Amino acid sequence: MAATASNMLPLGSTAPDFRLPDTVSGRDYGLQDLRGEQGTLVLFICNHCPYVLHVKQQLIAIAQQYAILGISTIAISSNDIVNYPEDAPDKMQQMMAAWGNPFAAYLYDESQTVAKAYQAACTPDIYLFDADLACVYRGRLDAATPKNDLPVTGADLRNALDNLLAGQPITEAQVPSIGCNIKWKSAE
Repeated sequence: MAATASNMLPLGSTAPDFRLPDTVSGRDYGLQDLRGEQGTLVLFICNHCPYVLHVKQQLIAIAQQYAILGISTIAISSNDIVNYPEDAPDKMQQMMAAWGNPFAAYLYDESQTVAKAYQAACTPDIYLFDADLACVYRGRLDAATPKNDLPVTGADLRNALDNLLAGQPITEAQVPSIGCNIKWKSAE
């Protein structure tokens, strides 16, 4: 469980577009299909990462709570499934069923081009975009990790979401997310 920090996409960056298969519905979706009226939360996660599993309940709660307020949550897995078969699309579908399908979609980025476009480095890697798809937050959920005893509250992300919805400034002092590195495919 090597801890990797997120790369911190520059604030103000436009969300990179994509079209990926949703492992729950079997349909392909693009960013425009899934974006929220008030904002869009993009999460790079995977099935087996202890960091993701540690914050699972908050990810579910945030997705459900803020969906009602116009924020769409899109989860994407970009891991190499040859070396990490537990992250394969059929397993992603099973995990979403177990989690109650809280996200607008759980997409599979087989080519890893979407992760690269977002400069994603770890799971979870979290990006919040406003209604115009400009990046207003990228960083951690909160200070909790599987290696410390801090409570999982989602405080950092919740603060950004609440400020976005209230039309208030979001602090630029944002802390990188920490998690398992994305499992990149080996160069062929």
